[in-house]
Amino acid sequence: MLRALAVDDERPSLEELLYLLNADPRIGSAEGAGDATEALRRINRALQSGPDGPEAIDVVFLDINMPGLDGLDLARLLTGFALPPLVVFVTAHEDFAVQAFDLKAVDYVLKPVRKERLAEAVRRAAELRDSAPRIPVHEPDPDQIPVELGGVTRFVPVDDITHVEAQGDYARLHTDRGSHLVRIPLSTLEERWRGRGFVRIHRRHLVALRHVGELRLDAGTVSVVVGAEELQVSRRHARELRDLLMRRP
Repeated sequence: MLRALAVDDERPSLEELLYLLNADPRIGSAEGAGDATEALRRINRALQSGPDGPEAIDVVFLDINMPGLDGLDLARLLTGFALPPLVVFVTAHEDFAVQAFDLKAVDYVLKPVRKERLAEAVRRAAELRDSAPRIPVHEPDPDQIPVELGGVTRFVPVDDITHVEAQGDYARLHTDRGSHLVRIPLSTLEERWRGRGFVRIHRRHLVALRHVGELRLDAGTVSVVVGAEELQVSRRHARELRDLLMRRP
């Protein structure tokens, strides 16, 4: 039986979450906290009690957007403990999935919370609590990137991404099977994936060298064919790209 702590600064949301948790037969007890500071005090008591003590907490269901210390801040603090409780984020915002899984969250549930979706998160937490060692099922994998689609988190292999397109503060990841929008600046992905063969060809595009099929020169302009798309290469990136392609295994 899981011992749960629900954290949300909006009282109606907290009461609804506690109601759903208490209705799940895998939840032995569920407490509420109105903000991250109160939750941290409660978690400290749990850690002092030990994993089998009367104050123990197995899993925290954590809102993100809260005044003061927010949910991501609290999750970062928990990563510094030797045996922290598992964390499930419960939020109205789709934009923080990458940060959540970077913090080793078990799951990322979107509001309004559906009973079936919460039950899936509880199932995952129960399986992880009962396994040894305690390793989150969604521990960040450098070979994959999490994307949100209709409340479902999918993990896209980085090797499947042909190119990336900047869209404001977001980036659109293109694969042969479609595209996915993530809230990560293009510059961040450029730095993160430089060692994986992604290069900047334009202020709006990164391409994966392995997926470049053609390099075209036409009347002084340079472009590359990636999958079914032809993408323009800016002058400042053209020489570097050509050199990289020539040296490509």
